[in-house]
Amino acid sequence: MTKGQFKILRCEAAGVQAVEAATRHAFARHSHEQYGVGVIHQGAHKSHSGRGMVEAGAGDAITVNPGEVHDGAPIGGAGRSWRMLYFDPPVIVDAISDIGEGASQSQEFFHPVMRDARIAAAFQHLFQAMTKGGGGSSEIRREELLLGLLAGIIRERGEADVLRSAPMAIHRAQNRIDDEPAASVTLADLARDCGLSRFQVLRGFVRATGFTPHAYLLQRRTDLARRSIARGTPLADAAALSGFADQSHMTRTFLRKYGISPGAYAAAFA
Repeated sequence: MTKGQFKILRCEAAGVQAVEAATRHAFARHSHEQYGVGVIHQGAHKSHSGRGMVEAGAGDAITVNPGEVHDGAPIGGAGRSWRMLYFDPPVIVDAISDIGEGASQSQEFFHPVMRDARIAAAFQHLFQAMTKGGGGSSEIRREELLLGLLAGIIRERGEADVLRSAPMAIHRAQNRIDDEPAASVTLADLARDCGLSRFQVLRGFVRATGFTPHAYLLQRRTDLARRSIARGTPLADAAALSGFADQSHMTRTFLRKYGISPGAYAAAFA
């Protein structure tokens, strides 16, 4: 491992910055203007944080609050590597408010280190969605992943209780997707339709359908693509008409759902 390798990755969402780092560098005390969430990949480090001295090793999730003074040094001589997402405060404040359904609650991350495989996995999925353009990581998918990650981090509530009106409200969200599966839609759009928070829509949708809104949207888009292909529509056109990012994205989703590629499916109708 070299003295320091830092890579800034382009993010698919405004107000978010992604960093990959591998270094033996010992950081002096400093603070950030943003919220930070990350995962240690290799090695370990120790740091002063808002909760005192902490240590984090491979697989641990780490957080930092805006203005929180901290430092960081490797444990041992091999250095450490990690990934971080830094969020402008409005992104996190809005999401936490949404999770709390508008109820007043702390907007501070309480745990600078979390040894929780579920949180680490949730972060990795979000990091990939934020940094891998053209792979089907739509805005609605990124919203889902961010809300899910933050719900695990703050742990200030149990499973979200869907309001009594939620089943009918979720039905309205389903109808919107069913009516126009190729159209771009966000969790915020569905929340406005339902009169619920984004978090309520996310959890209510899973309870009602077994899918997140994004997964449900991909199901409907794949159905639309199948019908188009069966009518003889060229594959690239079928992907575009069905709302997929590109033909390869349609192919991956089609294969997962039907166990056959779009090309092989088209050949059956030739």
